[in-house]
Amino acid sequence: MSLRLLELAGSTTADAVVDVGGGTGLLAATLVAGGYGDVTVLDVSAEALALAQRRCPSGVTFIRGSVLEWAPARRFDVWHDRAVFHFLGDPAERGRYRGTLRKALRPGGLAVLGVFAADGPITCSSLPVERYGGDALAAALGDGFETITCEREVHQTPSGAEQPFTWLAARRVR
Repeated sequence: MSLRLLELAGSTTADAVVDVGGGTGLLAATLVAGGYGDVTVLDVSAEALALAQRRCPSGVTFIRGSVLEWAPARRFDVWHDRAVFHFLGDPAERGRYRGTLRKALRPGGLAVLGVFAADGPITCSSLPVERYGGDALAAALGDGFETITCEREVHQTPSGAEQPFTWLAARRVR
C-alpha cells in the first residue's frame, strides 16, 4: 500500500523520503532498489535500525530517535508513517508529531500515513491505540494538508489475524 500510494501521489525517485518508525528498513530497501537515492529511516529501536542497516548497506541514512523529540536538520519531499501515529493517544503528543511533520516536510510535499481503522484493534503490542476513519485522520493531520486519497487496507498479521488500516495520502499546501 505504501508504494502504491507513493506512486499514485506522484512521488519520484528524485524525492527525499523520510520513513518515520521505519523499523527494519523494508520500505527503505524497496525504495533504494527502485532507484530512490535519498532515503532516511527514523526509529526509536536500536535493534530494528541494526537490522535495517544490514538490509540497506548503502543509500539510506539512519536516525535513532523519537518522532516526538526529533529536530530534523533538513526538509523532505515525502513523509511516510505506517503505524506510529496511531500510538499517540495524548493530544499533546499528536501536536508534537504535527510540529515535527511541519518542520520536516517541505511545502508541496507528500505525507502518507497508515493507522488502525475505526474498526481496528484497540491495542497493539499491549499498548492502547487511536483508531481513525479517513475524515478523522485527515482532521488529525491538521490544517495545511489537502487529501489526495484515503483508502482502507486489511492487513494480515504473521499470526493470521486481520487488522483494518486507514491510509491517507495528503499534500502539504501550507
